[in-house]
Formats: sequence, C-alpha cells, structure tokens
Amino acid sequence: MDSAAQGTDGYQAWSEVTPDAARRLLVAAVEAFAERGYHATTTRDIAGRAGMSPAALYIHYKTKEELLHRISRIGHDKALEILETAASGPGAAAERLDAAVRSFVRWHAAHHTTARVVQYELDALGPEHRSEIVALRRLSDAAVRRILADGVRAGEFDVPDVPGTTLAVLSLCIDVARWFNVDGRRTPDEVGALYADLVLRMVGARPAA
Repeated sequence: MDSAAQGTDGYQAWSEVTPDAARRLLVAAVEAFAERGYHATTTRDIAGRAGMSPAALYIHYKTKEELLHRISRIGHDKALEILETAASGPGAAAERLDAAVRSFVRWHAAHHTTARVVQYELDALGPEHRSEIVALRRLSDAAVRRILADGVRAGEFDVPDVPGTTLAVLSLCIDVARWFNVDGRRTPDEVGALYADLVLRMVGARPAA
C-alpha cells in the first residue's frame, strides 16, 4: 500500500493542509477509511493513528464527515487540474487525450490509497458536500468530453457516442485505484502508458486530416 502522505511518485500529498496536526489527522483518516471504510471508522480510530487524543481531532475538524469532505475536495481538485491541464494543452486531440489518460492513471496508481477514498466514498458525504463534489466531477467529465469532441471534429477519432465514451474512459482510469499494487510488475508510469494506448485504440485514433 502506498503511504497516504506520499505516493510512489514522490509527490508530497496534503501539503496544502496546515497546521501539521491537521495534516496528520487527515493522513490518518485516509488510511483508516481506505482500510476499514468510512462508516466502520471512528474518530477514535483516526486520532489513534495520528498519535493524538480524540479530543484533539475536534480542534481541527468538527465531524468525521468534514474530514472526508476535505479529503474528497482536495483529491477532486487535483483530478480536475490534471485533466484540465491536458485538455487545454498544445497539440492535436490524440496528443491531449494521451496526456490526460497517462497523467490521470499515473496519479490514481501512485496514490491508490488516497484515490480509493476520494473516488469511492462519495455517498458518505452529506447532501451539500456531495453536491459540491459532483459538480467537480462534472467539470472533469467536461474536460475529457472536450478532447473527444475536438478529435471527432478534426477527423482524428471515430466516436459515435462522445458522452458514453467519456464515461468509459474515466471509469477505466479511476478503477486503477482499486487494483493497483506497488508490488506488482508495472509502475504507475507503465500503467499510464498502457492505458493511454488502450484509450487511443478505443477511440479509433488516427492522424488529423
């Protein structure tokens, strides 16, 4: 399992969370939620993993759900940044789709513990926080859909159903967090390259007209 504090790519996760005590609690929550599930995890479990008392947790987070929301918000902001950077980048649609899939898959593999919580605990959020995260997911969806639509218009892709293909591409990438194993035979970079090739084949990528 990767550390929730640092992925296999060396990226220091949660650096935006301060002070240090709040960051330690958030890292502990990610590890506990990934291991036991949100509903089976108690605030005592989280505080214990962070080496703190349960009372210390409430200084930084009012509820367990607030912790999950913070984790989910940061993770979805990162996902959107990855996809928007690729969608707005230079090059033909195939190049941008390749970059989007490589980066998105690499992040989900290198940070698979965090990504599992971010992607699969959505229904544990309260209604207001859930709506906020769903809105971010729609923006991520729109970034990929934009690349696919550009490719269709340019004659690079053969995609009769752009919304459906967008869902398939994102689902394929996100699922990496569920099965990736750091002791497996592929690195996050290698999985990213494999999935980029698979997705380009899926959309029938060919040189622009």
